[in-house]
Parts: sequence; structure tokens; C-alpha cells
Amino acid sequence: MLNFAMGPVQLGEKVREIGTQQVPYFRTDEFSSVMLENERLMIKFANAGPGARAVFLTASGTAAMEATVMNLFSAQDKVLVVNGGSFGQRFAELCNIHGVPSCEIKLAPGELLTEQHLNLYENAGCTGFLVNLHETSTGVYYDANLISAFCKRNGLFLVVDAISTFLADPFDMHALNVGAMITSSQKVLACPPGVSMLILSPDALSRLEQQSVKSMYFDLKDALKNGERGQTPFTPAVSILLQINARLNELEVAGGAEHEVDRIATLATDFRERILGLPVEIASPRLSNAMTPLHPLHVPADRVFQVLKNEYGIWVCPNGGELREKIFRVGHMGALTLEDNSILLDAMNDMNRRCLL
Repeated sequence: MLNFAMGPVQLGEKVREIGTQQVPYFRTDEFSSVMLENERLMIKFANAGPGARAVFLTASGTAAMEATVMNLFSAQDKVLVVNGGSFGQRFAELCNIHGVPSCEIKLAPGELLTEQHLNLYENAGCTGFLVNLHETSTGVYYDANLISAFCKRNGLFLVVDAISTFLADPFDMHALNVGAMITSSQKVLACPPGVSMLILSPDALSRLEQQSVKSMYFDLKDALKNGERGQTPFTPAVSILLQINARLNELEVAGGAEHEVDRIATLATDFRERILGLPVEIASPRLSNAMTPLHPLHVPADRVFQVLKNEYGIWVCPNGGELREKIFRVGHMGALTLEDNSILLDAMNDMNRRCLL
């Protein structure tokens, strides 16, 4: 199968090789060295700035979202949540579960966040801001500079879920004054799912010290303390962390974050230029390099997914809920090439000839 899904994505040869090996014991100096290097490179690629720390959780991206809400906010906060799809809704639900007062900027599917939306919350007494920078359920990529400027003006602690944009789009955590950034293993890092990462600024570390967390597994203070020696409080996904290390070093040798962003941008641009003439419309007014959301004009979107999977051996990404028949998504992350784009486009052109697109 050729994998254009949004995660897990297509894995490279080195990452797959590590996955076939015996899992080593991890309470060792050797594994600690790997983890300390993982933290250093994650902080570097995010440009998190001096004094930042990284935490690795053996859990999904949603767990990292929950850990962030639990550890960095409390009942004394008032958090503004951008809710433009299923992942923005998830942040809103997490605030409700953990008793963090919040209000939502509710956006329609495919709607951009604008200055007009934010103007309604100027000097509104908010203390934090939660955003899934790329709402992958709809494909909308929000303007990080717009959000950052608003948060700076209003003194808000900014949390960015960059799960699908980290290393796919330019991102400067320090310049944007992002307090905490979330990402995970199965997107641009092109490793198996199961590990999520939090990069915490000095402001986040200070905020963390003021919180009392009623959790054993998601206590970030405990995770940070263990991380000082390159370890985790509990048994981690050892193989995935070794795969992450290999992938981070691979990116470093290739030219770092900027090189990977450029590589993915090239794949995305190539695909978008070559779908012109096919009976599909790009479904977002502002796009991440990570993904192209497509609305087929003549057939249900979930039917396109099924035909590509069953008849051509290609995975794209379906949607759920009200978008199930409206949008399918084509990812540009992972070990994909321009030649792979050609294979997908040949399949889509053939489907068009067969009146299946």
C-alpha cells in the first residue's frame, strides 16, 4: 500500500528496520543518551529558545492535549479555544472535563480565523489560548502570526497543537511566544503512533510549578524530573523513541527543520498543481503543506477513499461525521516522493475516466 494518509504516514527504511529489532532494556546510560539527544533536537527544530524543555509521553496526541490542559491551567484561568472542527472541539471538551473555565471561537467547517473573530475578545479577561494550528478534520491552517499578536497584546499563555504542522510548515516557537507546543510521532516524524511530545517554554515551566495535578501518569513535573537524566517515569514505547531518534538525526543531517519544510512544500505544490482539471475542489481557503483537503464534485468523498484503497492499493484519509461524504484528505508527510504523487494522480485520472471521481 502507498500511504497518503494523515497518520500513521509512510515510514522510511531506517525507521522500519528499527521496528523489526528486539526491544532493548531502557534503564541504561545508552538509552538516557538517546533521550537527551531527542530532547535537544526537538527543542532545536521548534526553535523553542533558551531554557525550554521537552517531554515525551507514551500516549496519543490527545493525551498530550489533556496533559497540557491538566498541568498548565486551573479553575482560576479563563481559556479561549478555537473550535473549528473535531480537534478544536476536543480542546473545548478537555477544558470542561478538567474544570478550566473557557469560551469558544466557534468556526464553521472550512472557515478561517480572522481579526474580526479575535477583536470580540480583546481585554476580555482571558488568561490562555488553545488552538489546533492545523484543524486536520477540515484542512484549515490558521494564521499563527495573527494568533501570536493577539496573545501578546492581551497577555495570554498560548498553547499550540502543532501535531500535523511541526516540520511541515515554518514554525518559530520562540518568536511566536508560544508557551507550549504539542506534536506526535506519526506525522512528519514518520514513526509509528504511540508517542506524543510537549515542548515547554520557561513560562510554561514556571506556570507548571504553580499547579497541583491530580494524576500519576500525566504529572509533567514528574516527567521533567526524570527527563533530567534522560529517562521517563514509567515504561515508555522504547522502540518508537529509538525510531524518533533515528528520524531526528536523519533530519539533522539533511539540513534540519527548514529542509524538511521545503521538501514537504515541494510535494504539496506538485500535487496541487497537477490536480487541476480533475473534478475536485480544494476545500480550505488556507492550506498547510501537510495536507490537501479535497471535495469531489460528482461522487461521495468516502467512495473515493474506498476505491483508491481497494482497487489501487493507495491510502488517502477519509473523514467522519458531517464531512464524511464531502471531503477526503491527501497527506504530503512521511517517506513520499514526487514519483509517489504520480502514482496517486495516475489512479485519480483513471478513476475520472471510469466516472468514479
